[in-house]
Amino acid sequence: MLLLHGGGDTIETSFGRILPRLAQNRQIIAYERQGYGHTADIPDRLFSFEQFADDAAALLDYVDVERADLFGFSNGGTVALHVAMRHPQRVRKLVLASAFYSHEGAEAAFWNGFAAATPDMMPQGLRDAYLKTAPRPEDFERFFYKSVNLMREFRDIPREALRALRAPAFIVCGDNDVMRPEHAVDEFRLIPNSQLAILPGTDHMSLTSRTEWLVPMIEGFLDAN
Repeated sequence: MLLLHGGGDTIETSFGRILPRLAQNRQIIAYERQGYGHTADIPDRLFSFEQFADDAAALLDYVDVERADLFGFSNGGTVALHVAMRHPQRVRKLVLASAFYSHEGAEAAFWNGFAAATPDMMPQGLRDAYLKTAPRPEDFERFFYKSVNLMREFRDIPREALRALRAPAFIVCGDNDVMRPEHAVDEFRLIPNSQLAILPGTDHMSLTSRTEWLVPMIEGFLDAN
């Protein structure tokens, strides 16, 4: 299973609680994308979902894994969708946690917030995680604005592209998530052979910590024929 963390996150902030549980029964590949966490940035290379998807496929090449299950959280879920579209032969199944495919996935205020975002607005826990793990902590401001620009330039994935996906998907979000539950239902309707779970009493930041619910559901989905 390849883990794809959220925007502004590290592997620890996205999957810290659920990773040890999943690793009990399957091989996990957990890495941080360009400029995130332990992975240094490439100054003249912008962030894009397409580039991140190609990097994920290249990592699978590097570790000699022909096909993998992908578990993407938040922005990482959108990356997972792009991997499944651009490199379908590399993806067996998808676990998509709060994964947007279009601007309809969140309220307008969410998207409008990126227009005037400044580094001091980043949640302190994510900022601390970056400064703790980054090989060049002084790159924080550049990392922040590249991450914000990724969302400013977010391009909707065509509904037809989701209908054409070959990999079955397990789609999950919280009932108090940044992603609207209605958007999760739309994804469920569009992606063939998918499954859906809306977790009660769950917001965006607590979603992947709901291990008592998520682990058996994810394992049941991945183990089914």
